[in-house]
Amino acid sequence: MRTVNMHDAKTKLSTLVEGLEAGRENEIILARNGKPVAKLVPYTAPKRFGAAKHILAGLNLPKTVEAFNEGDAEIAEEFEASAKSDLLP
Repeated sequence: MRTVNMHDAKTKLSTLVEGLEAGRENEIILARNGKPVAKLVPYTAPKRFGAAKHILAGLNLPKTVEAFNEGDAEIAEEFEASAKSDLLP
């Protein structure tokens, strides 16, 4: 962990960031008048790949297109039956 005064950080920002990118530094503390005020750390992108897999796991969704579509006839029949009834909004 390296501590850098604000004035030096302004003039050497690119060098400080390169150190983080290259892995030479894992964090840099920025100080004002010798007192720590901020921390520079490498950015790590959030892991989102496969995030929905965990959410959808318990929903018992159809595995194939055919399985998904096999309920269409039943849904169409129920829709037609409800359209023939005298339901008023």
